Amino acid sequence: MSETLLTLDNVCVELGSGDSAIRPVDGVSLAINKGETYALLGESGCGKSMTALSILRLLPQPIGHITSGRVLLGNDELTALPESEMRRIRGRRISMIFQEPMTSLNPVLTVGDQIAEVLRQHHGMKGRVAQDRVLELLDAVGIPDARRRFREYPHQLSGGMKQRVMISIALAGEPDLLIADEPTTALDVTIQAQVLELLQQLQQDTHMAILLITHDLGIVAGMADRVAVMYAGQLVEEASRDRFFGSAAHPYSQKLFESLPEVRKREHALNTIKGTVPPLDRVFTGCRFAERCDSGWDYCSDHIPGWNPAEPGHHARCHLLDDSLTKPAVNTRSQDETAHAAAHTSRGERLLQVSDLKVHFPIHKGVFKRVAGHVYAVDGVSMSIPQGCTQALVGESGCGKTTVGKGILQLIRPTAGSVQFDDLELTTLKGKRLRKKRSDFQFIFQDPYSSMNPRMMVGDIVEEGMVAQGIGASRQARRARVEELFAQVGLAAAHTQRYPHEFSGGQRQRICIARALAVDPRLIVCDEPTSALDVSVQAQILNLLKDLQNTLGLSYLFITHNLSVVSYLADRVAVMYLGRIVEEGPVAEVLESPLHPYTRALLSAVPMVDAGTEREIIRLEGDLPSPSSPPRGCHFHPRCPQAMAACREDYPGESRRGDHSVRCYLHQ
Repeated sequence: MSETLLTLDNVCVELGSGDSAIRPVDGVSLAINKGETYALLGESGCGKSMTALSILRLLPQPIGHITSGRVLLGNDELTALPESEMRRIRGRRISMIFQEPMTSLNPVLTVGDQIAEVLRQHHGMKGRVAQDRVLELLDAVGIPDARRRFREYPHQLSGGMKQRVMISIALAGEPDLLIADEPTTALDVTIQAQVLELLQQLQQDTHMAILLITHDLGIVAGMADRVAVMYAGQLVEEASRDRFFGSAAHPYSQKLFESLPEVRKREHALNTIKGTVPPLDRVFTGCRFAERCDSGWDYCSDHIPGWNPAEPGHHARCHLLDDSLTKPAVNTRSQDETAHAAAHTSRGERLLQVSDLKVHFPIHKGVFKRVAGHVYAVDGVSMSIPQGCTQALVGESGCGKTTVGKGILQLIRPTAGSVQFDDLELTTLKGKRLRKKRSDFQFIFQDPYSSMNPRMMVGDIVEEGMVAQGIGASRQARRARVEELFAQVGLAAAHTQRYPHEFSGGQRQRICIARALAVDPRLIVCDEPTSALDVSVQAQILNLLKDLQNTLGLSYLFITHNLSVVSYLADRVAVMYLGRIVEEGPVAEVLESPLHPYTRALLSAVPMVDAGTEREIIRLEGDLPSPSSPPRGCHFHPRCPQAMAACREDYPGESRRGDHSVRCYLHQ
């Protein structure tokens, strides 16, 4: 029998005091064995991260405190240890990968110094020994050109690279327990596969346990030994991985599976969970999921469900599993059937035409800051987006996807190329003319926290763009519009009076989407807009984006690493590698019959919910080359399993198969 490493015994956490206190963790009990991966699922705001922070006693101070229960690490009761002892445990026996890397990394220390700090604190490593170990860790998590990145600061890295640095810091202490809070949220699928494989290998080598907090059911299917589902501060289901994926017992868990985007659901709205997670400052007298449950009846609202067995080793907090109760023959609550609005009549007219877009950043060296080279972030990208259509852009972190979006919207001035929006050349616009035009195109940024002013209430943040563009007859009209937008993205009107730090990562992303919609744009560049969202809220956002597109004729440039979302939402998809598009075409053709070896590698790395599905995973050799010195010939040839002599000489030209294009010598 496995030895228990961590035990939570009826842990309760309060933020604040008195009647207004919020209880994000309300009687949570669980046990994690040595060498086990324990997955914790649930919507944003359900208390998953607070559960993790309570283990490390890193609750927000001075308002957060554990009011009852025990946290045991082996035989040590962490809730009774002084702070000096906890500092020796954090980073050494228990490490944590935080959800938002930009807010967790120190902006004034280099990446190398931040990793070396852990080695110095817990292993006594200094100098060359520490530096060599840091470089090993950076290589292990797939950061290219590790020696250069060692001396860089967090703001110089992409979102995916910052997340990999956080993983390096967490692994540096060689912990007994690794708490991974959305560890692969900002990573593309190939790096995600590398990181998950790395965590599994380290787990085998060191017998490390992992508490995995995630909203990706595919990752859970491939990684977890046991699964727990959390809702409104409580565990509502716990089972082994096979039992959970074979027969989830709680209606909430079943809804999570139904919310997953798939290609076969393209013509229909995704099944969503109505409403939102209830506020956690209230006293519950019944099932916490009752107001949103399609399988409940009146009894659920007035009686608290027990921890009922579904099968041996499988429990759920639901009255449906209580054999002593008489259930209604037919559910009294019917599920709402949703359908997408009819397509907009102007769908298909060209809105955006990008031709040979280039964005090169100069590299300055020496005392006089002479230009010693360039970073070829975007090196000749062309695409066309019709009105009312979605163009997806996928590729590894650091390949230039976000820079393409910023270059199109003139947030970064292109080095060369043409960007025509509704036959107007944007690269020639400046000053007031460009600012006035910005209401037609908006950007949803990847990191929601750093894109909002922390000193402004979120209602004012959403309203700010409307004020700048002169939208709304009065402040009252604008506030009414803000509240309407909050309702559209699944937030309450009361949330407008809060600050960004008072929301979870998923809630902040919804606020950013509301801000983009506030000025009635025609084109929205969506940079990973659902990466921070759990599957149920992701379904709401995807339905919202699709309905807005159909009713208003909106166009989207959808930058993402989630190919399941691409298969559901996009009309066309472009695959980008090291500043250039290597394959582009209709989404069904590219995803079902990929032509480029890189596209095939991306698709093979996507986690599958059906863990029993047999498939070949293509492991790419080496790292993504530096965009400051791309390889001669095809940029992908150093990592390509099918590279030929011609690939090393010249960059391949475009080959077409109908409406499907590829740049690869295999198809010329």
